[in-house]
Amino acid sequence: MPRAPVAESGDAFREEVLRAARAFKASWTGLARVLTRVRDEGLWESWGFPSFEAYCTRELRIRKATALKLTRSWSFLDRHERHWKPEAPDARPAPAFEVVEVLAEAEERGALDAEEYRSIRDSIWDPDRPVAAVRRELSERFPRPAPEPAPTEVRLGQLARTARRLAEDLRVCRGVPTSVRTQADDLAAAVESLAVERVAN
Repeated sequence: MPRAPVAESGDAFREEVLRAARAFKASWTGLARVLTRVRDEGLWESWGFPSFEAYCTRELRIRKATALKLTRSWSFLDRHERHWKPEAPDARPAPAFEVVEVLAEAEERGALDAEEYRSIRDSIWDPDRPVAAVRRELSERFPRPAPEPAPTEVRLGQLARTARRLAEDLRVCRGVPTSVRTQADDLAAAVESLAVERVAN
């Protein structure tokens, strides 16, 4: 039969659990804060790396996109919450990374200013609100712009390759009339010609 755990002071253990919960919730800020310092102070250079991105990928095994999101999100919090110190014993947990990321990206696009941040601040710092719901609300409020269409010459190149693959597939497919194969070849040649003309101009 397992031995009963040693009795501890209820208050002391409660504090330990609280500290553990805070450390867990603030873990992204710990990494983001030191990463931002490495980037801003150029420490990666003195450590023998050609760039901040190279340091992140080679030494930390963090992708460039992840490092960008972390540093951008920490910089956002640092600008808007200067009084908040995550390492303080009584500091409240940071908002979820996914939430801060949406706001940092919106600010970078010029869709969010300091006044608007103040108007939504309470909702992102509320620990009782589900992260997914807050992120969804913010994503709807600050939607990402639709991606710009690819330049015409790029799109024509893609279409030319697609048309050529279709023509080649039809050539080896049984039961396809010769007239259809010829039309597919002509179409591929015409689109390829358009793509070449566009690049030349």
